[in-house]
Amino acid sequence: MFITPAYAQGLGGGDAFTSFLPIILIFVVFYFLLIRPQQRKMKQHRAMLGQVKRGDRVLTGGGIIGTVTKVKDETDEVTVEISDGVKVDILRGTISDVFTSAPSTGGGQSPGKGGPTVVGPAANDQKSGGGLLGGLFGGRK
Repeated sequence: MFITPAYAQGLGGGDAFTSFLPIILIFVVFYFLLIRPQQRKMKQHRAMLGQVKRGDRVLTGGGIIGTVTKVKDETDEVTVEISDGVKVDILRGTISDVFTSAPSTGGGQSPGKGGPTVVGPAANDQKSGGGLLGGLFGGRK
């Protein structure tokens, strides 16, 4: 009817380390594949926000592209001109990318022809080959 004592002794044994080993292994994999790259990306974004200066073209979190006309360091605000004569004050933290315009040599928007150069987090995505595995293994498209 019940489990005999001989069988019951074999069920509960085992080392505590070996029972927690899969959980520890999952945490290590999560750290190297998710947590560490995200921390590095946040650090680069904070550094990019600290280097925003007058004349930079920026992309806000809302998808608006404009030119920085004034940087207010004491309040962490940036004045951005989004159209001729239309200026808005935004928080520095809402800037998602910074573009700089290279001198135009005429023609289209190809990277070698004077189009906007990405210097924010999107530049790192373009260099890494894109995606998680491309960044880990250095793959190119």
